[in-house]
Amino acid sequence: MYKSLVLLLVSLFCCYVNADEAPEVLFETLIKTSKSWDGKDLPKYSDGTPEITILKVVVPPGAVVQKHEHPVINAAVIVAGEITVVSELEDEVVLRAGDSVVELVNTVHYGTNTGSTNAELLVFYAGVKGKPLSIKK
Repeated sequence: MYKSLVLLLVSLFCCYVNADEAPEVLFETLIKTSKSWDGKDLPKYSDGTPEITILKVVVPPGAVVQKHEHPVINAAVIVAGEITVVSELEDEVVLRAGDSVVELVNTVHYGTNTGSTNAELLVFYAGVKGKPLSIKK
């Protein structure tokens, strides 16, 4: 009987202690910089009405995202796969799932899925209302 009472009290105490513990919220900075991936300074923000856009981009294996440039600051998180980005100056970066990158601004570049699965990216643009996010070249 004594053992049963002790076990009951210990069980109740454990439940009480766990009930007070809230799950911990985790904040992790993926990237924080004032430079694009090629090391150049980002331009000043444009005048005008701010407009945030978030795109999900899926690039199949072997597919090429044609040459383009961004007139606005943007960053991406690679959710899955692999993509290689090459600038007009032949600077190159290989990005894999879990990587974060600040894209090139006003510099022509293209990307190729060099992996064997879809490359999935979440791209965040800090744009200006009425201004394009990308210009094909």
